[in-house]
Order: sequence, then C-alpha cells, then structure tokens
Amino acid sequence: MDPDRRKTLLVLSQVYVPDPASVGQHMADAAEEMARRGHRVVVLTSRNGYDDPRVRYERRETLRGVDVRRLRLSSFGKGSIAIRLLAGALFLVQAVARGLLLRRLDCVLVSTSPPMCGLAGVLIGAVRRVPVKYWVMDLNPDQMVALGKLREDSLAVRAFDLLNRIVLRRADDVVVLDRFMAARLARKGEIRGTLTVLPPWPLDDHLEPVPHAANPFRRDQGLDGRFVVMYSGNHGPSNPIATALAAAAELRGDASLLFLFVGGGIGKVEVEEAIRAGASNVRSLPSQALSAIRYSLSAADLHLVTVGDGVVGIVHPCKVYGAMAVGRPILLLGPSPSHVADLIDEHRIGWRVDHGDVAGAVRVLEEIRRTTDEERARMGERARQAIRSHLSKRALCGALCDVLERAGQGSSIALRTDTT
Repeated sequence: MDPDRRKTLLVLSQVYVPDPASVGQHMADAAEEMARRGHRVVVLTSRNGYDDPRVRYERRETLRGVDVRRLRLSSFGKGSIAIRLLAGALFLVQAVARGLLLRRLDCVLVSTSPPMCGLAGVLIGAVRRVPVKYWVMDLNPDQMVALGKLREDSLAVRAFDLLNRIVLRRADDVVVLDRFMAARLARKGEIRGTLTVLPPWPLDDHLEPVPHAANPFRRDQGLDGRFVVMYSGNHGPSNPIATALAAAAELRGDASLLFLFVGGGIGKVEVEEAIRAGASNVRSLPSQALSAIRYSLSAADLHLVTVGDGVVGIVHPCKVYGAMAVGRPILLLGPSPSHVADLIDEHRIGWRVDHGDVAGAVRVLEEIRRTTDEERARMGERARQAIRSHLSKRALCGALCDVLERAGQGSSIALRTDTT
C-alpha cells in the first residue's frame, strides 16, 4: 500500500514496550496488529520507565512497524499520587500538542494511562474531526474512592466524574474489560457510541507450560521438592495480600510449602516486612524479564490472584490470564461475584477465599495440598483450553482491532460482548 494513502492511527499511552507494565504490552499488541493490517500507527508515550523512571528509552524508534515517539518529563515513578498526577498532566499537555500537529490523522486510540488520557483523546478528536476509541483499563476516581484516598463527595471526585462523562459522551467506541466494569461505567452517564466488553489477553507469544523437571527457574531458585504458591504481578492496594501472608504464618511449620511473591509495587513492603519478621516460607523476587516469564509462571504449583472487595468493576485482574495460559490452577483471594470468580466457577479451575478469612485460607490451602497432582493438572488443562478457545491474543486482539477499524456509530448505543 502507498504509505501516503494509509490511514493513520494515533495511540496515546503513558506506558509502552519495552516497559514491562501490562498496559503498555497490550497497547503494543494492538498497535502492531493495526500496522500489520496496513495502517500507519503513531504512538506517543513516556521516555522514562513507569515503575523506575531511571530507565530511559529511545526518543524515537520504529518497533515492529509502529512509529514510537517518546515524550520527556512524563514519568517520575510511583513515589506519590501527586508525582504521578504531575507526570500524567505533563504527558497529556505534550500529547495533545503533538496530536494536534500530527500530519494526517484518521483515528485516536486512548486508554486510562494516565487517568485523564481520554480527555486528551476527545480534544484531539474534536479539533481534528476524527473518531476516538476509548479503551478503559481501570476506572478513576472510583479506584481512589474505593481505596479511601478520596471522598466520594469531594470536589476533585465530582470534577473527575464530570470529565469522565464528557469522554463517554464523545467517544465513538468504548471498550471495557469485564461485565462488572461495563455496568459501573454505564451508570456514570450516557455513552454515545458502542460499549464493547473485551477481556485483555495473555501474552501468548511468551507463555507456554514448562514442566517442573525442565524448568531452569525452579532449579535456579531452589524450588525443587517444594509446593509453590505464587503471586506474580503488581503489588498494590487494589490487590491486598494480607490474608495470604497471615495464612503463610499459620503454615510455617510445613517446610515443603513456599509462598513466592514476584513483582514490584508499593504493596511489596508487606512481603519484605514478613520476611524480616522471620517468615521462612515467604520469598520475594523482582519482576521477571518478559523473555523468562514462561519459566517463572510455570514454576508455580498454584497461582494466587487477589482482588480487593471494593474494586470489582474498577480494576481488572490481568494476572489471572498468565496463570491460565501456563496451565496452573487459581486461588482467588477476593469477593464473589467478580470476574475471576466467574472464571473459576465456569471452568472449574480453582478455589476462592474471602479477605480476612485466615482460617478459611489455611483450610483451603491444606485441601489443595491434598488434591492429587492429576486433578490439579486437569484444572490447569481446563484453564489452558479456556485461553485457547476464546481468551487468546489472536481472538481478543483481533476483536479489538476490528473495533478500531470500524466507522463511528453516530448516536447509536449497543452493548456487544465478544467473549464470556
């Protein structure tokens, strides 16, 4: 196709590969698929790492057909909410200026990183008269209210909600991650375009089950002969782990049982404190390279997924898909109904415990230990089959790109759910 005749998609995301954050990985998958479909794709993102701002990426480069342009002064780490808001504001100012001046533009894709990215997208869309596609990864100020950081009746929350309603009314398509998020978002106000439910996909290109006996990660970490309960991903207030750590303390007499917490985030301090207090059955590791993720995730016998009681429909537990993709059963620490509880019940791939129920967590973990290797393997295979049948990258990323390619829907409203 003549490069000058290709349609141009502008992607705004504070995070993008090679940064390991999940939002950036999924944005990259979508951008690369659109480039493969013949579109000119331009990404505006941060030049510094999302978790570690000391990491510095190339100012501009072409990654798998995508023109990636990185902006200065747009990521200062996660030291405080104020710092994150400042970085987000500086990113959006630069992104709007660049977007308004971009040569040729046919569509804008925005997500919720930073939280007000949608507003930047609709501003560019209005001035340039192009459709806006809004991919909602989490909901704010809902998350801040649920975590007790802001009051629901505060001026900041009311202003934030007003801006959200503006974005929802002006976006041509709104994509959310689960049915709970769709219901919550619909309550915020009129959605002018089409509301589509599409769960995020696992990183299929990097995930496959690795048997314990052939897993170098288990060997290198000295995990042979131990039953590993793994939490892998961001440790944040929306994913509380206190009940799991308390259960680990109760089970410290079982030398063959290990709780392994992999990743970063402000919640990791709880793990470190437990280790300093003498928790011999708790271990902490940093985030693993994407190239090694199949080995680290496969090293688990059981994956722990946590969802805060107040954040159902506000944040989406993406880590569950990686665990399913490597064929491991799930222990949900969180409420029902919820998206992960739905997956566990529908596919019979694990167990669930309420937050605060330490005795219940101990009881369920002991039950899991009594479950045969064969039964856990069957659970893992059912999890993998769910990924292959309707939760794969090919199916879900393809469906998202279909949304990006379709024309605006005018004032029509419809709810389309592409997967269960």
